[in-house]
Amino acid sequence: MSNPKYFIGPMSKNIVDAIIEFDGNFGFIPSRRQVDYNGGYVNGWTTGEFTTYVNGRVPIERDHGGIGQGYKQDDGMKSFMHDSQYLDIIHIDPWKYYQDFDKGLQETVDYINFISLVLDNTTVKFEVGTEESIRRFETHELEKLLGVLENKLSSKIYDNIEYAVVQSGVGLDLGKQTNTGTFNPKRLEEMVNVCKKFGKKSKEHNGDYLSNKEYKDRFDLGLDSINIAPEFGQLETLCYLDEMGDNIQDYYQICYESKRWEKWVDGDFVPSDNKKELIKICGHYVFSDIKFIDIKPNIDDAIKDVIKNKLRELV
Repeated sequence: MSNPKYFIGPMSKNIVDAIIEFDGNFGFIPSRRQVDYNGGYVNGWTTGEFTTYVNGRVPIERDHGGIGQGYKQDDGMKSFMHDSQYLDIIHIDPWKYYQDFDKGLQETVDYINFISLVLDNTTVKFEVGTEESIRRFETHELEKLLGVLENKLSSKIYDNIEYAVVQSGVGLDLGKQTNTGTFNPKRLEEMVNVCKKFGKKSKEHNGDYLSNKEYKDRFDLGLDSINIAPEFGQLETLCYLDEMGDNIQDYYQICYESKRWEKWVDGDFVPSDNKKELIKICGHYVFSDIKFIDIKPNIDDAIKDVIKNKLRELV
């Protein structure tokens, strides 16, 4: 398996096609809401259907697998059963549900053993830890996480942990299309060194809206990979906004009724006063909605060109 520097959220079929056609060293990171055993908002793909479509051309990692990460509250086990059958890497992330360190750590051990021993999959790789927006990790906690995993897992299973999540200060504002985090190079370097100590690659999440210099600064400090997701969905949304014409009000109504914008805004946000901002925030969630398909401009090739230009900037 290749070792991509950039893992991209497959926010739409156009984005998936553009990355496959670009033929660079990228990875896909579908969340459970995007692609899962029972479908998702990206083209309605199930895990198996998405994997079949990609057909080995780009490595696929489940992003945020585990309890409470799907549309409905569940223990994540059924999703893991399909992930282990189809995907290259699985991000084990119980931390949204278990904020307590010891409980989250034990769930991480249990999930990895379930996939490796109960499902008898000894080849799939893992990512452990989580992003700062879910639970802040201190450097000593990351060190304890990896140390306990090394002690509690068999050496063969432990060796299948490919990545550990590091945190250097990132945060997303989709409405303003900015990364609101305050970069802490010392913290990043310390966490990267912990990963190296335990023989793991380091990966950061929420790398959207950073400049090429900001990416370079992170890689120069030893970061191995970074995730980017909403930014790509917004690039496609902006293309539609430019070409939507009189259908913008319909696009807004579809987005508004989806309620997918709610988690990204403050309580004083007034949708009717910020229609375009609302579309920018959640336009990508409705690309597969039949009501959107009915008003969608026929600009797929132009969208893929925009996505490929962004990929060129990254490489």
